[in-house]
Amino acid sequence: MIELRPFEKLGKSNHGWLNANFHFSFAEYRDPARMHWGQLRVWNNDRIQPQSGFPPHPHRDMEIVTYVIKGAITHQDHLGNKGRTDAGQIQVMSAGRGIQHAEYNLEADETELFQIWILPNKEGVPARWETVRFPAEARDGTLVPLASGRGHAGAIPLHADGALFAGTLKAGQSIVQKLDGKPAYLVPAKGRIEVLGHDGKPVSAKARDGVAVVDESEITLKAGEDTEIVLVETDKLN
Repeated sequence: MIELRPFEKLGKSNHGWLNANFHFSFAEYRDPARMHWGQLRVWNNDRIQPQSGFPPHPHRDMEIVTYVIKGAITHQDHLGNKGRTDAGQIQVMSAGRGIQHAEYNLEADETELFQIWILPNKEGVPARWETVRFPAEARDGTLVPLASGRGHAGAIPLHADGALFAGTLKAGQSIVQKLDGKPAYLVPAKGRIEVLGHDGKPVSAKARDGVAVVDESEITLKAGEDTEIVLVETDKLN
């Protein structure tokens, strides 16, 4: 099954400094049919105005991945971690037994990012924050695991039964992604793609649209124009 979730029909919230769209129920947006997808719990598309951001606030027992689309985000937390993550890169935070953190756009222009939460496979782990600079050219024409609880070499580890992949396709390029029936959710950060499953019927998605996939052994992604893709694969929720 492949289901398109158009950007225009996502949950919305605009606080002036933050313009957010929610692929799943979050904050004041509630949709009983969109509480999670497998163990993927949150996928927010946040646009943050310059010199603003999320002040210190707590989390527990969640794996939180931030994928920056444009601009940069600056992180700081009560553990003493501080760092800047810019476009095309990710940061990973294990909330574990508890973390207090802040995320700011200290840039001159708007920052846009995906905020992605995955349910952990173990609670009460030590809280941590990590960022790694992944070479953009390694993602040309393929999806590369950037964060993973499945032992992918080079990926930032997750305490979760899942993995986050990212890649770029030129117009006309196509790739096949193995899923083995597991739930997957993908969003083009930029561009436009077609997603094809076992029935061969294309589902067309533009930038910021969500595509929910389950019970497919593999999917084919075809780029209608130069496209940047983020995909999260998890196990089914017990």
